[in-house]
Amino acid sequence: MSSIWDLANPQLRDITVYEPGKPIEETARELGIEPDAIIKLASNENPLGPSPRAVRAMRAALETAHLYPDGSGFYLAKAIAAKLGLAPENIILGNGSNEALEFLGHAFLDATRQDEVIASKYAFVVYKLIATSFGARMIEVPSPDYQQDLEGMLDRVTPKTRLIFIPNPNNPTGTLISQRKIDSFMSGVPEKVMVVFDEAYFEFLDDPPDTLRFVREGRNVIVLRTFSKIHGLAGLRIGYAVARPDVIEVLHKTRQPFNVNSIAQAGALAALEDDAHLRETKRVIDEGRAYLQERFSEMQIPFVPAVANFVMVNVGDGCAIFEKLLRLKIIVRPLKGYGLSEWVRISVGTMKENKKLIAALREVLGLEVRQPA
Repeated sequence: MSSIWDLANPQLRDITVYEPGKPIEETARELGIEPDAIIKLASNENPLGPSPRAVRAMRAALETAHLYPDGSGFYLAKAIAAKLGLAPENIILGNGSNEALEFLGHAFLDATRQDEVIASKYAFVVYKLIATSFGARMIEVPSPDYQQDLEGMLDRVTPKTRLIFIPNPNNPTGTLISQRKIDSFMSGVPEKVMVVFDEAYFEFLDDPPDTLRFVREGRNVIVLRTFSKIHGLAGLRIGYAVARPDVIEVLHKTRQPFNVNSIAQAGALAALEDDAHLRETKRVIDEGRAYLQERFSEMQIPFVPAVANFVMVNVGDGCAIFEKLLRLKIIVRPLKGYGLSEWVRISVGTMKENKKLIAALREVLGLEVRQPA
């Protein structure tokens, strides 16, 4: 019998399937315990859950679940545009911002041209999956001190460069690129290169860079955002891209009909209007991140100072510590898949969860165990 690879696209051989954070349910089954006994600090989810207003809107939307959703997401796109001071024609919705990444592959990458995609070495691993899926060559630029090197990215641009991905803040390192460095970078980017600013953690920032100005200026810039993080709607899979109307028109040609379900649209629309939930989430994250980083410093555990809702921490052997914490009913994210085998990524939880994490980390690292403060 011949191999399936005689039929399948050959570039798929080189793809390592994306592994998400370990699910609570799977861990509960393995440990033989109830799911609510487990603390998950692995996937940068909102520890407060979704907005109560979003929950009510989703329950109401269930009454019409027998009908197809609004394929264009008219009301949600209009609300997002109003929030950003743009037009609905600047917005396209996706089944998570990950689907918008796939739109970009369909729209701008061509294996027959040997296209190239540029990103930082420790950037979100899905960029490489997208590039490889569409037969493009992935150029990974070194990240000194885990910072993205925009000048290094410019140095790697060639006539074959089609997309440059810049996650800001970056996942998993948690680092932020300043407005000054972004402006300098954009002044040197060739006109025919599409620059993608992935801003999944934008709402956690105190003084976020303004990348939408490049959209308003008509540049070849696409900004990605999501409802998965601060809005607490990760399970709905809903995000969006912002760009010039003609770019959005091209992306729509790659979009499947009804790609964003009606429940997600209703939840996102209500979440967008719940400023109080966003403020409370940011307060909890700011307080929790400061607490974790103070404890890591006290414990002399190296970490990368972060600005979003997670911290990357050097624990010596990421996979081993992940397994030990798992037995203590705490899920974190080992980063071996990023080439960071010594590190784990720890999401900020509620203060109660954060304190349990610190106590467990002391235990598995053989440090003096103290009662949580």
